[in-house]
Amino acid sequence: MHLRRRRQVTTAGLAVIAIGLAACSSSSSSSTSTSTSSSSSATASASSNPSLSGTLNASGSTFQTVFQQAAISAFKSVDPGITVNYGSGGSGKGRTDLASGVVNFAGSDSPIPASEVPNFKGKKVLYFPVFLGPITMSYNLSGVSNLKLTPKVIAEIFEAKITKWNDPAITALNPGVSLPSTPITTAVRSDSSGTTQNFSLFLQDSMPSVWTLGSSSTIKWPSTARAGNGNPGVAQIIKSTPGAIGYVDYADAKASGLTFASVQNKSGDYIAATPASASAAGNGITVASNLTFHAVWSPNTSAYPITYQSWDLVYATQPNANDAALLKAYLGYLLGAGQQLLGNLGYAPLSSSIDQQAVAQLSQITS
Repeated sequence: MHLRRRRQVTTAGLAVIAIGLAACSSSSSSSTSTSTSSSSSATASASSNPSLSGTLNASGSTFQTVFQQAAISAFKSVDPGITVNYGSGGSGKGRTDLASGVVNFAGSDSPIPASEVPNFKGKKVLYFPVFLGPITMSYNLSGVSNLKLTPKVIAEIFEAKITKWNDPAITALNPGVSLPSTPITTAVRSDSSGTTQNFSLFLQDSMPSVWTLGSSSTIKWPSTARAGNGNPGVAQIIKSTPGAIGYVDYADAKASGLTFASVQNKSGDYIAATPASASAAGNGITVASNLTFHAVWSPNTSAYPITYQSWDLVYATQPNANDAALLKAYLGYLLGAGQQLLGNLGYAPLSSSIDQQAVAQLSQITS
C-alpha cells in the first residue's frame, strides 16, 4: 500500500491514534471469554528507541479524542522522535481515511460495515482495542438530578413515541420526582459515528420488540431530532436546550458539565455511568479471534448497560519498515503505559486478557 502520507493531517485539534472495530455480535469467529480488571497488566513495546523517527497521522472516533490528546503528550517523552497527529471527525471518517490511504491508522468504535469492506480492497486490517467507556444518557432538566430510565423508555423517546417529560412512562420510573411538561428534544449525531452504532446496538439488543430503527453508524432519526457533529456537538445541543436528552460519551459529558440518568441494566438494576460500571460491563466479554467484541447489554449485575469500546485500525502490511516500527511503538504505548492514563480521563482500561492478546498481535504489523 502506498500511503499518501505527504498529505499530512495537520489540523489544529489533532491528537493521537485511531480507534477501530468493535461490536462483533456474531459467533461465526472463534472466541475467548475474558474478565475485566481495573488496569492493564501488559508490558508495552514502546521501547524508548531514540533511533525511531517519523510521523503517524490518524483520524476518526471522537470518543477517543480526550485519551489520544493525553497519550500523545505523554508518549512524546517516551519516543521524542515520533510525532502523532489525530484528527477527530467520527468513526466513519476514520475508516474512510484509512481506506483512502490518507492516514496510517483509524479510530473507530464499531466494526467496518459490510458496505465499506470493498473500500479496503482485500487488505488485512488489524483491530487493536484500546479501552472501554460508558455512553451517558445526558439530559437538561432544571432541578432533576436523579433521573432513572429503562431501555424501553429510552427507545420510545428516541423514536419520538414519548414526547413530554411528564409522560406516565417516565413518571412511573421516578416516583417523587417533579417532572415538567417540557417537550423532549432528542440530540443525536450528524456524522457517521461509532457512538451511534453502539447506542443503537444497545437498544436493538435490549428491546428488539420495541426498537425499529436498527443499529448502524448512521440512523434515520425522527424529524424532530437535533443533530450535532461529534460527541462535543451533541453535548452542546443538550447543554443549550432545556428539555434535551442525548447520547454522549462519559468523558465529554463530564467535560461539558452535563447531568446524566441511571439506566436499568440486564439484571434490572439502575446503574450510573462511571468508569467502574463500564469495567464491570467488560467482565466476561466474548472476544472474537480478530479482537472484535461488544460490551453493551452486559449480564453482569453491576454493569452499566450502554458501555462501548474503541479500537485502532491499521493495515497488517505497511509500505515500509519504518512505518511498521512507528506503529508498533505507539500502539505498544497505548496498550502498556497508556492504559494508566484512562481512569483519570473517564475511561475504563482493557482487561489484562484482552490487553495481552492485543500486545501479541503487534507482531503481525510488517512491511
